[in-house]
Parts: sequence; C-alpha cells; structure tokens
Amino acid sequence: MEDLLQTEIWQGKTLADLLTLDFLLSAAGSVLAAFGILIIGWIVSAWLQRRIQNLGKKHRHLDDTLFDFLSSIVRYVVLGFAVLFVLNTFGVQTTSVVAVIGAAGLAIGLALQGTLSNVAAGVMLILFRPIKLGDFVEVGGEMGTVKAITLNFTELADISNVQVIIPNSEVWGNVITNYSTNDKRRAEWTFGVGYGVNLAEAERIIRETVMADPRSQSHPEPFIQVNNLGDSSVDFLVRVWVDASEYFGYQADIKRAVKEALDAGGIDIPFPTRTMVQVKAS
Repeated sequence: MEDLLQTEIWQGKTLADLLTLDFLLSAAGSVLAAFGILIIGWIVSAWLQRRIQNLGKKHRHLDDTLFDFLSSIVRYVVLGFAVLFVLNTFGVQTTSVVAVIGAAGLAIGLALQGTLSNVAAGVMLILFRPIKLGDFVEVGGEMGTVKAITLNFTELADISNVQVIIPNSEVWGNVITNYSTNDKRRAEWTFGVGYGVNLAEAERIIRETVMADPRSQSHPEPFIQVNNLGDSSVDFLVRVWVDASEYFGYQADIKRAVKEALDAGGIDIPFPTRTMVQVKAS
C-alpha cells in the first residue's frame, strides 16, 4: 500500500500528493476556472457571431452569405482559444497540442482532398461573390436561381423549381453566366417577311409594335434592320433593351405581338415549301 501511495501519477506528483486537501481544492478551482472559461468563450463567440451577422443585414448592398461565413469563422476561433486556455489551466503544454492538431489536420487534408477542394472553392465563391443569393445563373449546364451557397455546395432552384445541388469545385471551376448582375438586357429576335412585300412598311410595323410595349427602352436606341436574305425570306434583326427582371416575359410577348401585327398589315410571313414534280414513266 505504501508503494502504491508513493507511485508517481501526474506531473511528478505521487498518489499520496493527489489525495491531499490542498491538491483537491486546487483541482476543484481549476475545474471551476475551466468551466467558467468555457462558458465565457461560448457566450462571447455567440455574441460576436450575432453582431457580425447583423452587420450584414443592416446594409442591403452587403451579402448575407459572406457575413454568415465570417461570423462562423470568428465563433470557432474564439471557441478554439477558449479550449486552449482550459488546457493551459490544467497544465497541459498547448504548444504540443497545436503541433498534434497541425499534424492531424495535414493527414485529414490528404485523405479528404476532394472535400477540401469544395471547401476551398466555397471560400472563393463567398469572398469574391461572382454569384449571390437570388441571382439567376447558369453553371455547368444547370440554370436556376441561387438559393444557398455553403462551404461544400451551391444550391439552385431551376426553372421548374426543382432543387439542384452543385459541388463548389464545379461551380468555381466552370464558366458562370450570371443573368442578374446587370440591370438591363438586350432582347433579340429575327422576323422573316416575304420577298415581295414592301420592306419599309414591314419595318414600320415591326418598329411601332415593338416600341408600343411600355417595357421597350428607347435608350440605347433599338436596332431594327434587314440582316439576312434567306432562301425564302428577308430577315429583320431586332434588338431592344429591357429591364433584366422583365426579359423572359417581354421576349415572348413581343414575338406574338409582331406576328399578329404583320398579319393585320397584310405582310406575308413565309415558311419553307417544297414543290414535288411527278414524272410519268413512258
């Protein structure tokens, strides 16, 4: 029993030393201090996270995704320092712990290269913000509205409101077409008329019909000119600027309006025909 009490247990202290009242009081104080540090670290990290998130919400021109990302980083950093302080309270050499964490991080990084590439791409997307929440984009052949940008993936809702999940490495590594960046877009159509019609009259009808729509913008000036002499039609190329938010509906409405106006004006709209000649065998 005497040998057991004199056995060194922790930091040069024997079991007999650990069972003394002074040591037990000191250990209890360390536990309480560690508990207090953890609580303070938790409260401070949560408070900083809310403050950073609210900062992004106060200003409309700031992206909420970026501030959510920064707030999460700040919170985990504060909690990490709190854990290091706790370990230091118990006499643990934190430098050794940091070295072990670094080595473990390297090993995990090598094992999860694919996942980390998504995380790295997610960081780039959040920092440089080529796309934002609510943008209508096309990425990697997928088109839709951006619903979420996380560290691992980007979520879109396509035209049919179907959820599309794209890994961030594919988003950052592909061409991104963002239809929401600019306030205005240029709509474009090609309208064909017959060779026998009055081209000036056809142009007048097309111009008046297009510009009668309140969504059509006169600045920059619309482009309405004969652009091509096809096999069966004279083609007018029409380009008009419109607000980006109205683009798709506007483009469809103008097609129908011009067709109806040309019909009402007696302007022939040709379509491909084929003449078949039957030869009788002699």
